[in-house]
Amino acid sequence: MIYPMFAMFVLTCLIGLLAVAVRINSVRNGSVRPRFYQLMQGQDVPELVTKTTRCINNMFEVPTLFYAVSVLYIAVGVNSDVAVGLAWCFVALRLLQAVIHLSYNHVLHRMVSFFLGLACLAGLWGILLGSL
Repeated sequence: MIYPMFAMFVLTCLIGLLAVAVRINSVRNGSVRPRFYQLMQGQDVPELVTKTTRCINNMFEVPTLFYAVSVLYIAVGVNSDVAVGLAWCFVALRLLQAVIHLSYNHVLHRMVSFFLGLACLAGLWGILLGSL
C-alpha cells in the first residue's frame, strides 16, 4: 500500500506546483492582482487559475479516505493483492480525473472517473473490513 500512497502524494505535489506556477504567472502577466490570493475573492480570474485551484483542493477531499484506509491496511497488517490493485486503480483514476479537469474539463467524463475511484475506495474498505 505504501507505493500507491506515495504515488498519490506525488500527484498531489505536482498539481500543487502547477497551481502555484499558474498563480505566479497570473500575477506576473497582470491578469490577477496579488491581493486576490489573500481571500481568493474580489475579482474575476482566468479559467486556468480556477481550474488548478479546484483541482488541488480535490486532492485533499476524497483522497484523505484513501490515505486512511491505506494506513489501516499497514497498521492492521492486512496483505491483499486485490487491495493493492484497487489502490493503484484509485490513483490512476485520480490522475485521469485531474487530467480531464485541467484540460478539456468535460463534466461527465470527470464524474465517471470520480465515481469509479469511489468504487475502488469502497472495494478497499470492503476488503479491509472483511479481513478483520
